[in-house]
Amino acid sequence: GASVNIQHISSANSVRMVKLAKELGADVTAEVTPHHFTLTESAVLEHGAMAKMNPPLRTEKDRLGIIEGIRDGSIDMIATDHAPHSAEEKARELTAAPSGIIGLETSLSLGLEQLVDKGELTLSELIERMSLAPARLYHLDAGRLTEGGPADLILFRPEETWKAEHFLSKSANTPFLGREMKGKIHFTIANGKIAYRS
Repeated sequence: GASVNIQHISSANSVRMVKLAKELGADVTAEVTPHHFTLTESAVLEHGAMAKMNPPLRTEKDRLGIIEGIRDGSIDMIATDHAPHSAEEKARELTAAPSGIIGLETSLSLGLEQLVDKGELTLSELIERMSLAPARLYHLDAGRLTEGGPADLILFRPEETWKAEHFLSKSANTPFLGREMKGKIHFTIANGKIAYRS
């Protein structure tokens, strides 16, 4: 009877287990990160510690299994798993470097590229998985637009590109550094006030 949320799913087997648990009537929700549905373990060979994370990146079969779980509803949410680390920490040899990458500023773009552009989700479904679904899980009055509700939103252009090089995060530990990405955010509004303007 417990309500369980499984975080940071990274394997196709885990997606199947969540799907089975839901089919058997368990009160279970699950989330994945954009880096796990975008990258595979080969990214570590190219980017070293910048692609070291926990849980680790896995195979192409796992990446596709995660996308299938997002598409069929086995996976309820997309979370950033934002884990900043200094350049000095990530410059250590792979076994000594900390796990984790920043995810907040690239998450929307990766969702657009990997899920919306490839026909796995609609734009509305992507936004729901990144905002309304997490708000529901944690019983927050957020993730939706209603008259008199909190004015928390972002204004972005899905097709406009930007370069992942200048982050507002204090860190830049990401394998996407320098990459051109889609979905430029122009405004972030928090509680009715502009918190970010590009």
